[in-house]
Amino acid sequence: MKKILYLPFLTIPSGHHQTADALMEGLLRLDPDIHCEKMDLLSSKFGKIERLISSFYLQWIGRFPKSYSHMYHRSVLAEQKSGKRFFHYEALFLRHLKKIIDELNPKMIVCTHALPSYLLARLKASSQINIPVINVYTDFFIHHLWGKREIDYHFVGHSYMKDYLLEKGIKKEQIFVTGIPIHPNFTKRKDEHVHSMRFYRGLISGGSSGVGSIEKITEKISRDDDIHYMVLCGKNRKLYDRLIKQNHPRITPLPYISSREQMNDLYNRVDFIMTKPGGVTISECLYKKIPIFVYHTLPGQEEINLEKLTKFGMVFDFRNWQEETNISASIIRALQSKQLSKFLSKVDEYHKSLAPIEPAGLIKRLMNE
Repeated sequence: MKKILYLPFLTIPSGHHQTADALMEGLLRLDPDIHCEKMDLLSSKFGKIERLISSFYLQWIGRFPKSYSHMYHRSVLAEQKSGKRFFHYEALFLRHLKKIIDELNPKMIVCTHALPSYLLARLKASSQINIPVINVYTDFFIHHLWGKREIDYHFVGHSYMKDYLLEKGIKKEQIFVTGIPIHPNFTKRKDEHVHSMRFYRGLISGGSSGVGSIEKITEKISRDDDIHYMVLCGKNRKLYDRLIKQNHPRITPLPYISSREQMNDLYNRVDFIMTKPGGVTISECLYKKIPIFVYHTLPGQEEINLEKLTKFGMVFDFRNWQEETNISASIIRALQSKQLSKFLSKVDEYHKSLAPIEPAGLIKRLMNE
């Protein structure tokens, strides 16, 4: 049996898991005989302690964002000597990972998180395994923790990431510009929206947990606003209940949506999205060619994502929304300006740069080589 092991990290909902799930579903549709298994190293080694660690991680980001941002930049982004070792991770997980691989004996391993990638690179460097490994990057940059030279294939989100890996000595035939993989239930929009109408429909998203400044944003939406907003509250039930109670004529609150088909339909009904720059959400919107207004970033990955995406003209930086007296007027001006044409042009360039084969199809092809 052809078996593929997917390695995200932690069990909390994240782009690492969404990407792994998308690739698993895509592969199963291409070949039902492929056995896909997803495993988190932390919970498989420490059991329920993983929940405490995940909770601590989320609270750290929420309560001390500057501290987390500083740590993130210092640990995985600051300039460091080549081949830096992370011995604490090796001590915690290396033997455990080797045991998992020996037991499962996969034909290929797919990493959607940097830590398993680093550990696998160490195992391959010491000739303890020779199984092909794929890095699937779930952000629009590559940091130091990711394994690189020892990894067999790299699926990157943007062409500049390919250039970065080439500079690091990775061969071009090992790198595929795939974009950040999205679930196969997402389809391209059949109609090209013409952003010149008088009344618009927008989507406000805060991630699966409904975090961010959503409630403050809704306070700036008037009851006769020129935009109707659908608000994804995620698992934040208090936010959802408050918005329902307001009965605002220009706001439709939505609870957590797990169905990709529902999200696909929702994307098809809006003219723009206000969101955080999480890799998967951004990738879904780029696929749909939906104008993206970034209103907030979580510390760490999302800060860097916004920096890169803004540089390449693939999002609108809308973090100054608090200074706006009428956020809808600002959004409409952008949608009716040359900025939109530039955005759509950059998105077209991005799509032309992507590999002609979908990521799941590439994995299937590489398995058979």
